Amino acid sequence: MKTITLGEREIREAVTMREAIDAVRRGFVDLARGEFEMPTRTALRDGRFLVMSAHHRSTASAMIKTLSVNFERNPAIAGTVVWSETGRLDHLVADAGAVTTLRTGAAVGVATDLLAAPEAGRLTVIGAGGQAPDQVRAVHAVRPLRRLTVVDADPRRAKALVETLEPELAGAELHTAADAESAVQEAEIVCCATNATSPLFTDSALPAQVHVNAIGAYRPTMRELPDELLANSTVVIDELDAVLKESGEIIHALETGAITENALTELGAALTATSTDHGKRTVFKTVGVAIQDWAVAHLLAGKFLP
Repeated sequence: MKTITLGEREIREAVTMREAIDAVRRGFVDLARGEFEMPTRTALRDGRFLVMSAHHRSTASAMIKTLSVNFERNPAIAGTVVWSETGRLDHLVADAGAVTTLRTGAAVGVATDLLAAPEAGRLTVIGAGGQAPDQVRAVHAVRPLRRLTVVDADPRRAKALVETLEPELAGAELHTAADAESAVQEAEIVCCATNATSPLFTDSALPAQVHVNAIGAYRPTMRELPDELLANSTVVIDELDAVLKESGEIIHALETGAITENALTELGAALTATSTDHGKRTVFKTVGVAIQDWAVAHLLAGKFLP
């Protein structure tokens, strides 16, 4: 039996964002087709400790991720992803922080490719923490950016993120801002990657046509989006049971009557739908589901296990 252990460097060198997006897209399609067993994740200490698992029937492979989350440390996410396959003794153990940021970015890439206007190229990212770089990379992979604005309460973090991404965004205008309300006014795509507990901007601040990704709020006590935006948009989610249990903005909007469950479309169903008319305002709300981690781990297994 062989155990392959991969750190962040090995993961980043082995998997491109484009590969991750394609793998996560296939994962969501398979989820819609019933190919996965995927329990709702276990959250302990109000989401400070998470356990997620998924079994892919057709490949007889499974993934289990355990991690801790602490926004006061860097990196905020620490843990392991374990991938195994029935009939194979070898298995893979990967750094959960790197897998999580990569697969979260990849899901946003899938949703943005599906929902954003084909010519969209102006992105505003709210939150310059550990998830932000892969949010930008994923959007750039499917909608080449002409302009990037990074919003963060700490101008040093915003500036550092822009400097990190500058070599990857040749030709794009790069800006920083401290005020989300004004920074989203001319955006064609918005990515929210914060630990906010109240909406980051008002619905009226957004342009008439915009696609919004919201990844930060993964507990009922957290919110990034206003009810009015959800009520006035096509809303695509990662998985219904997950968002009903964990997404603060979805839970709040349902409780206030701003939306109903019928207004929520799972990403896998949206990807396999025959119609692509999603309206002028679209939202992708994700709390993160285990098939995303399985998809990246499956890629890694294909590259590292004999």
